[in-house]
Amino acid sequence: MKMPHTTSILPRYCRRKALKRGGWAYFFEPPTWARNQGCTIASEALGEDLAVAQDRVKNVLLPAFDSWRSGGLTDMSPASPVSGTFDWLVWIFKTHQKWKEVDHKTQRLYDQGLALFANHELKDGSRAGSKQISTFTRGFVDAVYAKLLVVERKEADGNTVKRERRRFANAAMTACRRAWFVGQRAHEAKVPEMNPFSRMGLKSRAPGQPARETPTANWDELVAFRRAAKKLGFHSIGTAALLSWEWLQREEHVFGAFEIAHYRPEGRPDSVRIVHPKNGEEAWWPLFDESGVPLFPELMTELDAIKERGTSGLAFRRDHPHRRSNIQLPWITQRKDLRYLRFVVKKIISAAGLRDELSFTSFRHGGFTEGADSDLTDAELRTAGRHRSKYQLPTYAKRTRKQLITASKKRRSQRSGTTLLDDPLVARTR
Repeated sequence: MKMPHTTSILPRYCRRKALKRGGWAYFFEPPTWARNQGCTIASEALGEDLAVAQDRVKNVLLPAFDSWRSGGLTDMSPASPVSGTFDWLVWIFKTHQKWKEVDHKTQRLYDQGLALFANHELKDGSRAGSKQISTFTRGFVDAVYAKLLVVERKEADGNTVKRERRRFANAAMTACRRAWFVGQRAHEAKVPEMNPFSRMGLKSRAPGQPARETPTANWDELVAFRRAAKKLGFHSIGTAALLSWEWLQREEHVFGAFEIAHYRPEGRPDSVRIVHPKNGEEAWWPLFDESGVPLFPELMTELDAIKERGTSGLAFRRDHPHRRSNIQLPWITQRKDLRYLRFVVKKIISAAGLRDELSFTSFRHGGFTEGADSDLTDAELRTAGRHRSKYQLPTYAKRTRKQLITASKKRRSQRSGTTLLDDPLVARTR
């Protein structure tokens, strides 16, 4: 009997486990970071009734967890927001169709940002969320933003340490701005047309602070990462890293959009379909040059093996032998969550003895850097990455097959000849 699909409707920090006799058992498990910080909310078995499990998590466990996380600030939020307040505006936003159109990851970020502003305690002891939005001014919003920008923490020796959380504060203002616009369209009479969260001039970094750059991996580090991934049994992640390097794919696209059917389909056996959901672009990337020589022999060998094992669905799944379930689940969850993947990637990086600052994204950046080092033209790089720009060159519009073949050959010739993996099957493809 086929078990019901329930992962998409489970509350936060709730997981399920398949039972041998059929059905599911549900569990509430606070995240590891919370337990390490002394979270007082313990893990709990919720039984086999989904409705009962959902009710307990949503109405008891999650409110208790949020109260611990916010230091009790969430307890101050009224059950039903007063009309015209910022809490009411947030409620309008979350019940609007526009909220449903936002992906789960962005919803979580919006939720955190809106709560950060709404739960800020003002000088009179009240919450910002309890104030009528008709009284909001740009000066008031700027003042709250300045307070949210810096957080203070007392150390064990009694000293107060201040640190800036600019990215979090900026994200909060972005969420508030979006909520105001949605609320204004839904309730023009109650929500002022002037949005005090607009045009705040938010800076991504403090004046004088250098730009934060994503660490870029080099070819030798990719080789070491893949070797360690293979040794630990994470073959799919090793292949995915090479795909990201070769085809310049983002992490969420590799694990959330690349399907087995995209690789060498019946109608186009010499190509692969590359999808870029972020900008709506897609491309058919050639796998062989004009003479029939493979452009990506190592990667094609591994993707051919994946295609032999399955014909549909996402290409990259949890295929390691020590996984909890016998089912090879995708690395990305129903809620578009990749936190477990990132944990495993860090584990592989550590096992390979690589720099701690590297991440899966570092391999995509490494592919771009390799392309630049190989003297790829602007048109070739843009064609490979499917990037858009208002300053694009006239030749950028000509995204040809020849550009992709030339770009692939240039990048391979740039490499020093390092063997990708000590694998006889790979060696035969050279």
